[in-house]
Amino acid sequence: MIRPTVRLLAGAALGAVAARAAYRALERRPPGLNGLPGEEVWGRTNHRGEPVTLLEGPAFVAGAAAGGLLLPGHGGRLRAAALVAGVGSGVLGGYDDLAGSGDSRGFKGHLGALARGEVTSGAVKILGIGATGLAAAAIAGSPAPTRTGRAFDLAVNGAIVAGGANLMNLFDLRPGRAIKVGLLAGAPLALTSSSPVVAAPLGAAAALLPEDLAERAMLGDTGANALGALLGLAATRLGRGPRLAVLAGLAGLNAASEFVSFTKVIKQTPALDWVDMLGRRPPAVPAAPDPDPVPGPVPGSGTFADPAP
Repeated sequence: MIRPTVRLLAGAALGAVAARAAYRALERRPPGLNGLPGEEVWGRTNHRGEPVTLLEGPAFVAGAAAGGLLLPGHGGRLRAAALVAGVGSGVLGGYDDLAGSGDSRGFKGHLGALARGEVTSGAVKILGIGATGLAAAAIAGSPAPTRTGRAFDLAVNGAIVAGGANLMNLFDLRPGRAIKVGLLAGAPLALTSSSPVVAAPLGAAAALLPEDLAERAMLGDTGANALGALLGLAATRLGRGPRLAVLAGLAGLNAASEFVSFTKVIKQTPALDWVDMLGRRPPAVPAAPDPDPVPGPVPGSGTFADPAP
């Protein structure tokens, strides 16, 4: 019998090693798409206007999946549920990463477009992650099932997985932010019976954090959706009361994101801003105009003009 602490550390190590190996392999040979080179397919421009790669997302999904499959000591149903939640959400997030236009944003934007008959990549992802959450919840089952509440538990657990996937994606707007949120949220879960589910994802996320903080790579929807879904699946191992509290929190934060900028709230809260900036490069400061510029040559004169009075 493997002790919980040893199992947690082993799972984190497996996830970390697998994620780093996957990232190195993808970085050497980034997969292309429809004849486009991999660098162009996965390359993006970050908030500084600098190039960044989305390959961190697929590397996280691969690391979390491999670590979860290799980690001994937990049942086949939970392994299968983690595979469905992580890989399923990651694939749907990857579809939005590569096919999304950004014209519609948030639940309101995507579902509003769907009501008008326009199927956006975000709407496909929202509906797909909802189905993935229910599938993962059904495979994992409830830790304390009751005959009268089985359907209720399935609905709650599926909503937690899907809500976690969407919420984590909302934090992937600044370097390292989504991973920090994931590590902070996953640490308490790692101390419960959920440790087999979160061990490999937390190790994979921590191993990729340096790339994220250095602004060389980002999780994108692929990695953020997968990380959130796996943390959500871990939360479904809690008792009914805590699960309902988690669902209420996820629903509230997802709803609030339609009206409130998380980035602005974090920036205006000193403790949150300190954590958010930990390990990051200082924000870019626009160059101030020179109050007394050196006079330049007068066009056509070949001489310098006198400074204006």
